[in-house]
Amino acid sequence: MTEGAPKGWLDARERGGVFAIRVTVFIATVMGRTFGRFVALFVALYFTITSPAVRRAIRGYYERLGRVASFGIVYRHMLRFVQCTLDAFFFVSGKIGSFEVTTTGHHHLEALRDRKKGAILIGAHVGSLYAMRAQSVTERLPLYAVVNTKNARMLNEALEQLDPNGAAHLVELDPDGGLDSMLRVRELLESGAIVAIMGDRAPPSSKDRVVRVPFLGKDASFPAGPFLLASMLKAPVYLTFGLARGSRGYDLFCEPFADRIELPRKDRDAALRAYVARYAERLEHYVKKAPDNWFNFYDFWRAPDA
Repeated sequence: MTEGAPKGWLDARERGGVFAIRVTVFIATVMGRTFGRFVALFVALYFTITSPAVRRAIRGYYERLGRVASFGIVYRHMLRFVQCTLDAFFFVSGKIGSFEVTTTGHHHLEALRDRKKGAILIGAHVGSLYAMRAQSVTERLPLYAVVNTKNARMLNEALEQLDPNGAAHLVELDPDGGLDSMLRVRELLESGAIVAIMGDRAPPSSKDRVVRVPFLGKDASFPAGPFLLASMLKAPVYLTFGLARGSRGYDLFCEPFADRIELPRKDRDAALRAYVARYAERLEHYVKKAPDNWFNFYDFWRAPDA
């Protein structure tokens, strides 16, 4: 177990500013997705050219996959990210008719809904959370997302403008590490809600715990928080991933992870590490299914004390 974590992802400032956000909202509400995807070609090129740190991170990621990332591969990877970000505006605004969404394992979520049984979903910054969010509305799933909006304030405010009611289904992560977030999650679970939380970005605070486990052939830092939270709240845990494919498709996956996270006092760290390692194995499986859906644009494998 290691204390601390890389700060790169949380310290990244929003780029593009208010003007770019307003243009995206205009595209999503007026011009349509076809025009938006045309604009995305140039937006992705701009960010690829002007973001050397991101280029290095993407190339390092593909090296872990055993591939050499040319500029073209880096650009297509960035394009996928820009397209998924654009699609988020359409998902949030309810304009989902142009998408082809498939679901695998969603009968687990339907069963939870019908039984009014609360559960924790652990996802990752792979593909689109918003595709899953839109599907939850269609399927009447009581889905809530635990989020940290510090590094994407303008984007989240723009999304909230398109769907003001969606903000009620967000649980803001307590930046001071207090109990407010945990108490809110417990209330939701007791009411039968399904709470989604990302499990792939280590927290920046030195007092937060991370676990180093193998991922794509090298140890990487993963947050202990989602697993500790599930253990304390005695909630069943499922994994969920929404992968973008082609120009219109999104494949949503849900699979059982643990009926309950058991962390005995004896060998507590070893038990926690085993859960996190199993999560990392499943994340690796889905990343390899859609390599260009990986959206962690920093040195993911850097040791916390580097």
